[in-house]
Amino acid sequence: MTRSSVGMAAAGPAIILVEPQMAENVGMVARAMLNCGLDDLRLVRPRQRWPHARAIATASGADEVVNGARVFPTTEAAIADLRLVFAATVRERGMALRVVTPRRAVAEMRAFAATGMKRMGVIFGPESKGLANDDVALADAILTVPVNPAFGSLNLAQAVFAVVYEWFVAGTDAPPSRPRLNPRTRPATKEELVGFFAHLESELDACGFLRVKPKRPIMVRNLRVLFQRAGLTEQEVRTLRGVVSGLAGSKVARAAPRAQQEQQEMRPTRGAHAGTKTRKKGNP
Repeated sequence: MTRSSVGMAAAGPAIILVEPQMAENVGMVARAMLNCGLDDLRLVRPRQRWPHARAIATASGADEVVNGARVFPTTEAAIADLRLVFAATVRERGMALRVVTPRRAVAEMRAFAATGMKRMGVIFGPESKGLANDDVALADAILTVPVNPAFGSLNLAQAVFAVVYEWFVAGTDAPPSRPRLNPRTRPATKEELVGFFAHLESELDACGFLRVKPKRPIMVRNLRVLFQRAGLTEQEVRTLRGVVSGLAGSKVARAAPRAQQEQQEMRPTRGAHAGTKTRKKGNP
């Protein structure tokens, strides 16, 4: 087993493919499994000889799952060592079995594994017709992926991924979202943020934006919350301070020509004196 799945696959469910028709689909299932840290792939009467080169090609590097897949003559043999089994199907079967979503099935498997019972699996049927009723009857519950009721068509790899992804996510501590930082920067410190706030508010005071005294505290708080929510990096804070300085400097630069023009307009015209009379030509 490679480093990519060490420590992740040991307690995960087995994926059982009953009579898979195309080796390419099995390879894509193996790829989905290893993406989510699973490696226990079991095949029941695959149509094509196993292992198959086309499965390796579509596995895109998940060779360990393809090469480690075990082949069984019957579904009963494939699940003989398992203690909790779900049958993946979308069709009504007329059986008194519970129907669960992948998320609910994973929650039950996680709780089952927490008791020390680590033998679990999910059965998937052939690409063209799905599981036979006799195979479904071997399961503890039916697993159905909730999709558009007007179009519930999933290929084999998609159906498997819908299950194994829920397994993977349920076992990770990663937050639902996190910033992807440039390695050359870091999150801004509160000191840097407060310095930026002071800089911005000083210039807003100078330009008259915060001139309404009763509203100033609320406006300042709203601006601070806005930038706090952005999760700024140190580089972004420096960039914003540069923007504020640039805007303030631009205002001063634009104001200087206007002041010079006003001063020139206020100067008297050269040679013109109040009360000077112009003598007409020919007068004494």
